[in-house]
Amino acid sequence: MNIQWKRLLGLNVTGLLLLLSWALPHGLPWTDLDDRIFWAFNQWITPENGLWDDLLALLNTRFFDAASFGVMGVLFTIAMRRDPHPDRLRRWFSIGVTMLLTAGVIAIVTNKAITYGHPSPTRFFAHAARLTDIVSIPTKDSASNSFPGDHGLMLMIFAGFMLRFADRRTAAWSGAFVLLLSAPRIMVGAHWFSDVYMGALSIALLALPWVLCTPVASKVTALIQRGLSRLPLAR
Repeated sequence: MNIQWKRLLGLNVTGLLLLLSWALPHGLPWTDLDDRIFWAFNQWITPENGLWDDLLALLNTRFFDAASFGVMGVLFTIAMRRDPHPDRLRRWFSIGVTMLLTAGVIAIVTNKAITYGHPSPTRFFAHAARLTDIVSIPTKDSASNSFPGDHGLMLMIFAGFMLRFADRRTAAWSGAFVLLLSAPRIMVGAHWFSDVYMGALSIALLALPWVLCTPVASKVTALIQRGLSRLPLAR
């Protein structure tokens, strides 16, 4: 498999432009967008909107995080079942392992390389409405360091692998779920919009193409699949 240089460079350049749009001049466009989006949602967090508050709280619980992983598991299973490859079970198990390894490496490098951080908007603005002050449901509405959006980054890594290995329909659904499943963190004020769509997205655009637009993912997957070849798995 040849390196897809045009796609790789295009995605990398897009990631660099995202970073530059945040750094020059001083991230003012992102700051304004972050403030507008945060206050647009924060104004609805009031004791008078009890049903909305409870729904928003539920969407930011560990249960919803588990449900998000469940959604990815369903999409992963659908992609595997639609794969015409004769040894699809071993193949998709290997793809899954490769994806987890990629996510782990990106997470480690990100944590080591990025020294910048900032608090979530609910901690930045002293007068912001806090969902935890209103509802009794254990929920997450703040973070001492919300940059970059790690939850969104993991969703993007999953979507990237689906775009590379899955059928078009499943890949499209995976991309749509990045938007849907990352939204609750932004809506509640646990993340700035830029944490996800500048921070996490720029990391994904800079790192993932070197795995998915090169032979790396395919070769690692094939290596794992060969290692599983003697296991009595159903095809």
